[in-house]
Amino acid sequence: MGLNLLATLKNHIGDLDRVQRVIKVLGMVNAEPGFENHPSIINGFSDLMVEVFGDAGRAARSAVGMSSLPMNIPVEVEMIVEIR
Repeated sequence: MGLNLLATLKNHIGDLDRVQRVIKVLGMVNAEPGFENHPSIINGFSDLMVEVFGDAGRAARSAVGMSSLPMNIPVEVEMIVEIR
């Protein structure tokens, strides 16, 4: 998911060096009732953003469970970034 989002972002802005910072991340996890560890699923995405952007990749973050997602995908991530 993270690499796909970075590729889409690069396609739209031309160069990831234009990213000033990651502002907000919303991770939605397709989960069964009773599953409560949604943040651990989104940790990999957050870790990747820090690996790519350094401290500028640390963002406000929400991780929530959903009863379903489109086409039964396991995870959907929304990211807001500031561009130079």
